[in-house]
Amino acid sequence: MGQRLKAVRLARGWTQSELARRADLSRGTVVTLEGQGQTTLASLVRVVQVLGLEGELQSLFVPPPPRSIAELERRASTPRQRAPRQRPPRP
Repeated sequence: MGQRLKAVRLARGWTQSELARRADLSRGTVVTLEGQGQTTLASLVRVVQVLGLEGELQSLFVPPPPRSIAELERRASTPRQRAPRQRPPRP
């Protein structure tokens, strides 16, 4: 995801600092997003909006293609599970 956003930024001729300024984020946030693909959802949405990619936001979250038929079958047959509830600490 970060590499795709970087490619769009570079195609526009923007530096990381320019994208950060336009998205009202720190340059470090942009560096981390492009390099590691990690950021908050709010920061990701800002970058996507600034780059004009709102229509493509859904495609950024597409899971990678399966590597085999067995993996595809496993994905289809594995039910999604909820995370266990966190209990508040006892006083």
